Amino acid sequence: MSAARTPPSNQRQQGQGSRQTKPRRGARSQRTGVNSQLRAWARHHRAMALDSMRRLVRRPLGSLMTMLAIGVALILPCALWLTLDSARLLDAGLEESASLTVYLDTTMQESEAMQMASTLREHTGVAAARLVTAAEGMVEFEQALGLEDALMRLGTNPLPASIVVAPLDTSPQAVHGLSERLAEIPGIDEVRLDLAWLERLRRLAELGQRLTLALGVLFGFGVLLIVGNTIRLSVENRRQEIEVVTLIGATHAFVRRPFLYSGAWYGLGGGLLAWLLLGIGGQWLSAPVQALAQSYGAHFTVPGLDWKGSAALLVSSTLLGWLGGWVAVNRHLKEIRPR
Repeated sequence: MSAARTPPSNQRQQGQGSRQTKPRRGARSQRTGVNSQLRAWARHHRAMALDSMRRLVRRPLGSLMTMLAIGVALILPCALWLTLDSARLLDAGLEESASLTVYLDTTMQESEAMQMASTLREHTGVAAARLVTAAEGMVEFEQALGLEDALMRLGTNPLPASIVVAPLDTSPQAVHGLSERLAEIPGIDEVRLDLAWLERLRRLAELGQRLTLALGVLFGFGVLLIVGNTIRLSVENRRQEIEVVTLIGATHAFVRRPFLYSGAWYGLGGGLLAWLLLGIGGQWLSAPVQALAQSYGAHFTVPGLDWKGSAALLVSSTLLGWLGGWVAVNRHLKEIRPR
C-alpha cells in the first residue's frame, strides 16, 4: 500500500508553523535608559571641554592675547575693591580711636578732677576715661607746638584739666548723644568732639563703593564683548561644519556646547592672569607704600586677595566668559540656516 498522504490543511498548518519560527529580520526600535542618556551627556560634555581646550592650545598667541585683555579688564575693579576693603579696615580703626575731650572748670582742683574722671568711668556709654591734668596738658602743648621758651614766660598755666573719654558706641549719633549728656554734668565746662573727618571718610567710602560697582559692571560688559567677538569669529570659521551637523539633526544645544566651553576657558584664563597681575602689582607697590606709612608713624600693608576673593574672581570671570560665548553663539545660530 502506498503511504498515506498528508491532508492539504495539515500541510498548510505545518508550513505556517515553520514560517512563524523563523526570526524576523529588519530594524528594531529600542529605548535607552535614563542612566545611559546621562552617561552619554556627560561624555559629550567632557569631550567638548577637552576639544575646546585643545583648540585654544593650538593657537597659543591669539588665546593668550584674548585672556590678557580679559585680565586687564578685571584688574581695575578688583584693585579698587581691595583699596576700599583696606579703607574699611582703616575706618574701623579710626572709629575705635574716636574719643571726646571733656574740659573741666579752671577752678577745679586736681583731686576733684580725679574724682570727676572716676565718675565718668562709671557713666553709661563710656568705655574708658583718662585724666589729663593741667600740667600734663601744658607739656603736651609745648611739645606739639615747640613753644617752650614762650610758654615759660607765662606766670600761670591757662590750660584746664581735661578728660579723654572713649565711648562704647562709636557711631556719630551715639557720640553726639553722649557729648550732650556729659555737657550737663556740673563741673564740666565744655565737651569737644570732631567727627567731621569721620563723616567725610564714610562718604568717600560710599562713593568709592558705587564707583567700584559701576566700573565692575562696565568692565564686565567689556569682558562680554571681548569673549563674544572671539566666539563670533570661531563660529564663522566653523560655519560649514555647523551647517552639516544641523542637517543631520543636531540641536542648537549640541552645536552651542563647544563654544560655551571655549568662552569659559577664555574667562578662566583671564581670571588667572588678573589674579597673577594683582599679586605682582601688590608686591611691587608694597615697599614704597610701607615706607610712606612709616614716615607718618603708621603701619600699612598693601591688601591682597584671600582664598575667598580669589575664588570669587575666578568664578566671576568664568561665568562672564561662558555668558559671552552663549550670547554670541545664540545670535549667530539664528543667522545660520542649513542649505
